[in-house]
Amino acid sequence: MGLYEREWSSSGDSKTEDEGLERRSPREKDGREKDKEDYEIFLVFDGNASLKKRLYRTISVLRNSSVQTILGAALKTFHISDDPKNYYVTEASESNMGFREREMEDNMPVRAQLKTPDGKRPSIFLRYREGNDTNSIKVYPGNLRVSCNYKNIQINKDTTTEEVILTALRRFGVEDKDPESFELIEVLLDKGVTERKVDRSAQPFHIVVQSRRESLRQYRMTRFYLQQKEDPHGPSISLYVGNLPTGLSQRQYEKILLDIIGKDNKWEKFDGIYYEYGSLVLIYTKPDVATTVFNILQESNFDDKQILALLLPNIQPHMIPDYVKPLMVFVNVKSGGCQGLDLITSFRKLLNPHQVFNLENGGPLPGLYVFRNIPYYKILVCGGDGTVGWVLSCLDNVGQDAECQSPPMAIVPLGTGNDLARVLRWGPGYTGGEDPLNVLRDVIDAEEIKLDRWTVIFHPNEKEQDETKMAIANDTNSANTTEDPTSIFVMNNYFGIGIDAELCLDFHIAREEKPDKFNSRLHNKGVYLKMGIRRMVNRKSTKDLYKNIKVEVDGKPIELPPVEGIIILNILSWGSGANPWGPEREDQFNKPTHYDGNLEIVGVTGVVHMGQIHSGLRNGIRIAQGGHLRITLLCEMPVQVDGEPWIQPAGEVIVLRSALKATMLKKSKNKIKRRNTEPSIFFPENEPLQASSPTEESTGL
Repeated sequence: MGLYEREWSSSGDSKTEDEGLERRSPREKDGREKDKEDYEIFLVFDGNASLKKRLYRTISVLRNSSVQTILGAALKTFHISDDPKNYYVTEASESNMGFREREMEDNMPVRAQLKTPDGKRPSIFLRYREGNDTNSIKVYPGNLRVSCNYKNIQINKDTTTEEVILTALRRFGVEDKDPESFELIEVLLDKGVTERKVDRSAQPFHIVVQSRRESLRQYRMTRFYLQQKEDPHGPSISLYVGNLPTGLSQRQYEKILLDIIGKDNKWEKFDGIYYEYGSLVLIYTKPDVATTVFNILQESNFDDKQILALLLPNIQPHMIPDYVKPLMVFVNVKSGGCQGLDLITSFRKLLNPHQVFNLENGGPLPGLYVFRNIPYYKILVCGGDGTVGWVLSCLDNVGQDAECQSPPMAIVPLGTGNDLARVLRWGPGYTGGEDPLNVLRDVIDAEEIKLDRWTVIFHPNEKEQDETKMAIANDTNSANTTEDPTSIFVMNNYFGIGIDAELCLDFHIAREEKPDKFNSRLHNKGVYLKMGIRRMVNRKSTKDLYKNIKVEVDGKPIELPPVEGIIILNILSWGSGANPWGPEREDQFNKPTHYDGNLEIVGVTGVVHMGQIHSGLRNGIRIAQGGHLRITLLCEMPVQVDGEPWIQPAGEVIVLRSALKATMLKKSKNKIKRRNTEPSIFFPENEPLQASSPTEESTGL
């Protein structure tokens, strides 16, 4: 790819100019062509590293614009709100020796200064004006229990790391601590957390200057932490290992790991085994051995799967002041296009990065293990309803061994659907326009509520069981099998049988084939519409559904009306915000809630009826309410539980209230307005944001 073949948008997506033009309407295209001669498009690099990687952002300004206009646009596209006097722009031009740059003058129009030939987009660097012999860096206190989040430490060209440590300890009011027992750690919060120990004789001034020269964006995501050489909270190091086979014994897991790492690198103990996830935690007391094992496992495979290895932070109750309520953040970076990536970057800047977990790296288990000894904390899940269900499922498996078995959970809805988020007032989907700091404030203000959860048991008929056993026996060349075909699921939102589940299955298959095309809510609705029209023509599988199932509610048989599908609701939102039960009215049914111990059963007569429910023109047919359901399927049927569809053989389905509880956070309707306050959210290595008038050194923001 050539240097300027592709644009790099401010959202992080690369796109060609033709692709962008193709998406526009004819009128927009004509307008674009008309204005093309009046505007100049610049490619803006924020440093040498971005030039090497060919990563840039674009700005469009009038051809006769001043340098200050271009500077302002460049700062805006990189979300830099500092004083513009601290920055300048240079033109980058190619030569036989590589790239040269020349600062642009303020007293003449930009176009007159450009050396770039007409027809080629000019490239510019956004640079920081390094005019002083002094600088300042923010130093965070790490594990030190102090009353502020960081201190600005003044440095010059000769200041060493050792002097920075000494000054920082004095500024934090702990000058009695031995400076020799501390290190200065440089932490980069970009697509993960990268740490580097700064040499004691190094001069941080030059590190800062070089960092700004390489990338202003990365410089702004770099922090310096004080870190004790030996962990004051204990010598143990937790190493999380995942992507192993599921359901093995501890002895089998031990053999697999010892064959890979060698007996000389054996752990002190197993601290947790999550059998159904193929994951475990190893405890080491020697940092060098733990590091060696970590490096070995990162390069190792088992059963053609890359082993996952994570060194976990150590968070214990005595590190947390009594008045602080910690927050753990889970982000599904695959949800909502680029929104997940944007959010994880924002939250790692606002919070201690050890509070923020990327669900691509081992799912929720590593975070839940890290917080296992904390008696009370909150969870913020950034993702769709499926992501929320994933976190709840992991809590079900590990919560009984944790101090806080049911931490209250808030949601930042990403992607499509988000019915549970709608019911809890978190909205239909994060648009990217809301400040992540305001999201944290909403979590603080939210009220705790209970969410009923339900166990759904599918038990096929004996005939289907025999066929299943025979198939398993044939596949395994075995004459007998004791495989139990009974399936058990936990339901949080809803359970559908018939036409609803059939459309859900069609959509699921289409999304599995081309997942990249299903990030747009509008596109998803279009796909559902096409599938619905197709099912209107072909109605064989669900046409006589009401004749092929029997329903008992709390022990009483229910006569079904002529419907093609039934939907069993725990929450009053289904299919991306529709309410099949409908508004409250005078009838024999009670007003439903998601914590009353009852389910609502509604019927739909077909695709047209479902469309009317989605558009708010009609409601579903109210059939029953109850806390214990027994459903008999007389033939195989499409079913779905919380949006996960499949074809279920004939048999019996039992739905009963689960012993598993969930505590959710419901966004406050009338939020209390805060003045000059910041959310008291825990920084495991730092002190919390204080609920008091912020100063630059007390808020950390």
